[in-house]
Amino acid sequence: MRITAGYIPNIGETKFDKKILKFQDLEVELPLLTLEQMQRVIDTVKRESAEILKSLSVSTVVDIIGYVTEQFLDRSSSYRQQAEKLLPIVTGYDEEVIRLGLTSFLKTFRKHELQRFLVEDLGNPLLLDHFQPRAKGGFSKAIGPELITHVWAGNVPALPIWSFVSGLLVKAGNIGKVSSSEPLFAGWFAKALAEAEPSLANCFAVVWWKGGDEKREKMIFEKSNLVIGYGNNETLKALKKQVPITTRFLPFGHKVSFGIISKSALDAHKAWRIAHQAALDVIRYDQQGCYSPHLFYVQKGGKVSPVEFARLIAGELENFEKRYPRRKLSMEESVALASWRQKEEMSTFTETGKEVLGTSTHQWTVVFEEEEKVFTASPLNRVIRVISFEKLEDILPYIKPYRSFLQTIGMAATPKELFHWAELLANVGVTRITALGKMTSPEAGWHHDGRFNLLDLIQMVDIESSAIVDSEQFAPYVD
Repeated sequence: MRITAGYIPNIGETKFDKKILKFQDLEVELPLLTLEQMQRVIDTVKRESAEILKSLSVSTVVDIIGYVTEQFLDRSSSYRQQAEKLLPIVTGYDEEVIRLGLTSFLKTFRKHELQRFLVEDLGNPLLLDHFQPRAKGGFSKAIGPELITHVWAGNVPALPIWSFVSGLLVKAGNIGKVSSSEPLFAGWFAKALAEAEPSLANCFAVVWWKGGDEKREKMIFEKSNLVIGYGNNETLKALKKQVPITTRFLPFGHKVSFGIISKSALDAHKAWRIAHQAALDVIRYDQQGCYSPHLFYVQKGGKVSPVEFARLIAGELENFEKRYPRRKLSMEESVALASWRQKEEMSTFTETGKEVLGTSTHQWTVVFEEEEKVFTASPLNRVIRVISFEKLEDILPYIKPYRSFLQTIGMAATPKELFHWAELLANVGVTRITALGKMTSPEAGWHHDGRFNLLDLIQMVDIESSAIVDSEQFAPYVD
């Protein structure tokens, strides 16, 4: 079976070279634009977004995006059915993992949640429509870029629409480059937007080019006001070299997240529920997101000990495996994981208080360590480390060296501990604290890596009070 992906606005021609990506028995056909065609796409998107998108009220834009989101949430819609059918083939994730993951993620972009995006960053969303009075005096307006280029990465379905939607909310023209690992969802979303509001059909594009194609990257980056890049540090470093000094660059690189469980959460009634939620964070997209946990720190002194909690997580991972199987790994991934697992198992003979739990097929692994406090990244694919601790202050020195990589903490603790620990963790680089079971589902309006969804995309234009006062002398009603 072959399907067409991406989204090209009307540039006066329909013949394009093709790039075919193969996923099992599915072939995904993407338009491969020449430099001349890419230039036409850029010109079209900039012109049409300036004339049409920027003329719409922000509430109208919210209505359109909210309507499209509801289509993808509706399991009877053709878009949702297509996503549930094809995304498991493309990404390798289990059908139920895809279904649950899409629903959890897409709920963030319903109309009332989009309003939270706007209020969180701007306070007054009307700043995107007209000059608005400011408390300091004068008036201000928020102006979105003419063109934002998004370079998306990874195989987590639908993730690109976070920056795509943010770009639309600030009324910018948007061109997105899809990842070869998940080239479908962004194009579907763009097509659905064009169907919902045909006047927007030429205000965005979803394209593909081979990563590292310097000619294409240099050309499109020179025409962009803002480039948003996702990927590992090497990828972002290479992208940055192509971005002119006059173009802003917002990089989102590799991040690591983890969980902390207080002894107060570890009694016979609560521990199982906490272990269930922790395991849920592990199995969602097999830890491929930046907000997925690499390890859990578990405090000593509870009625359920850290090693017993590790065994509870192991039991939950086994239960989840039966219902939501892990995706099939590549040969390279399987070999690397088996080698890692063997090394961990061998170390149990020399290290006291260490256990390696898991299946013979390595579908999941839990490593418990009594003494080791070192923050060690997981090889992912449902591999989690559980480390015991006495006081949070004891493990902070091991976390602090990873300051630039830290993102989300999933926490189970009392209200007093929550705020005390949050203060300590914020000072070592953590930017998001949430409940276990919610690590992979950020709230609408969250501060991505400690930054803003919309404020980082716009520029503010101020009319100062002096200009308003001075203008009065030129008014036709002045005597």
